[in-house]
Amino acid sequence: MKIALALAFVLFQTAHAQTPPSVRLVNGASQLIVQGKPFLALGGELGNSSAGTAAQADAILPRLAQLHFNTVLTPVAWDEIEPTEGHFDFSIPDHWIAVARQQHMHLVFLWFGSWKNAFSEYAPAWVLSDAKRFPREISAEGVPLEILSPLGEQTAQCDSRAFAALLRHVRDEDAADQTVLMVQVENEIGFLGLGGRDRSPEANRLFAAAVPPQLVQALNAHPEQWPRQLAAQFNFAGRTWSEVFGSSADEMFMAWYYGLFAEQVAAAGKREYALPLYMNAQLPAPFETAGEYPTGGPYPSVQAIYRVAAPSIDFYAPDIYWPDFEQWIQRYQAAGNPVFVPEARGDVAPFNALYTFGEARGFGFSPFAVDSLPAAGAPIAPDQPGPRLGDEYALLSQMSSLILDAQQNNRVRALVLHETSLRPSQTVALGGYLFRSSLARGWPARNLSEKDGAMMVLETAPGEFYVLGCGLAVTISRDPDADDRIAGIAGVEEGSFSDGTWVTEHVLNGDQTDQGRQLLMDPHAFDVYKVRLYTYTRN
Repeated sequence: MKIALALAFVLFQTAHAQTPPSVRLVNGASQLIVQGKPFLALGGELGNSSAGTAAQADAILPRLAQLHFNTVLTPVAWDEIEPTEGHFDFSIPDHWIAVARQQHMHLVFLWFGSWKNAFSEYAPAWVLSDAKRFPREISAEGVPLEILSPLGEQTAQCDSRAFAALLRHVRDEDAADQTVLMVQVENEIGFLGLGGRDRSPEANRLFAAAVPPQLVQALNAHPEQWPRQLAAQFNFAGRTWSEVFGSSADEMFMAWYYGLFAEQVAAAGKREYALPLYMNAQLPAPFETAGEYPTGGPYPSVQAIYRVAAPSIDFYAPDIYWPDFEQWIQRYQAAGNPVFVPEARGDVAPFNALYTFGEARGFGFSPFAVDSLPAAGAPIAPDQPGPRLGDEYALLSQMSSLILDAQQNNRVRALVLHETSLRPSQTVALGGYLFRSSLARGWPARNLSEKDGAMMVLETAPGEFYVLGCGLAVTISRDPDADDRIAGIAGVEEGSFSDGTWVTEHVLNGDQTDQGRQLLMDPHAFDVYKVRLYTYTRN
């Protein structure tokens, strides 16, 4: 019997090892499936120049593993793997895979092919030096830009060939281990320049021609996918891009042709190894106009076009550096995407990570330039007063099974508060209770202890919750939509998880819970609290 069970387990593992990772939505939760099970990607993206040599992997990955990262987003550049046309060298990504495997970490490859931050500096020299074969975009001033045109047939063919070679190599070297989980196709694509779109002769000819009928038919079939503020401008009875899309024509035109290019690259790669493929976007800053931000990138407003042009792309993800983090997450969710943040600001990353995994029920979060983080145990500099992401990732790692279960069963909520937030407090409801939070204040001066705070709340049983957070004072009451009972705090413990078992380190009461009236979090460090509540009937 034991032999039969062991054999069945081996067969199960083998079957899932042969199935590439995948991304799915389950009951509103975003899931990355690895080896047949949901995986919580505690990630970070490397700086652009931090993965160009094999030796950098030896220095960076062990340090990030000590900081409890389990996933690292690392660039793989076209000029790195194909310095001479038709001759590929995968020695650098191979070494990164080997070191990641040694450190029990995973990688997400970022394909810096024809575009990175809209420009083309990561294309090989043999591409950049031949503007006739690999045409450039042209601005409204008639100036050629250092940006490869998505209309270049040879550019798309060569980029696709290199991408396919990379994924074929990853399949051959890594399919059994699944060290590489996903691949990003290009990076923050879009037109940067005066006029908001390519003004090359070929682009002008296509812009004056009829909008491709397959695009018009697909958009007409799904008008609900269009943002309301844009849909009012569209006239599908028109013929040309300007007639159909009005003032948004430049954006829609560039989105269509960038999408077609991305499809050629993505489809070539998927034929070799069907890893999840996604595209990221550099989000417009407030008041930026077309051409000041990468026009035609895969923003929520044009993803309906991308889904027609590039069906091989699995989802789209925002690079969020602006303060309205939650709103951008919600916009991408509303467009039908699973939640994954490939780039984010580092200074507020620990707080936004809780929103991503808790409120948004996302599968991954990744602040930028994590290779610059101080090593584990290093003193925190005066300009880094807040809690470290590595400390939080240690706790999230301990709780990953609990979090994944709570995500799938919709038993998790989260919030983030800043000194600059429009409201001084926020409330989330879970399990029949209201958790009203405000930033922690010192005593007796009542000044703010920190400028930021966040928490994630998980319900594990009626009246029992685990709260991971920092910098908040939380008042808990009964939700009047549940019943008319009164709620109170029965007990608060601070602790951690060891092999999935809760270990109490401190029992908090008295001044540490405001005489049983609040959950008071450490303002300077993330901690996990076990909170038990009681209710009673009003007199």
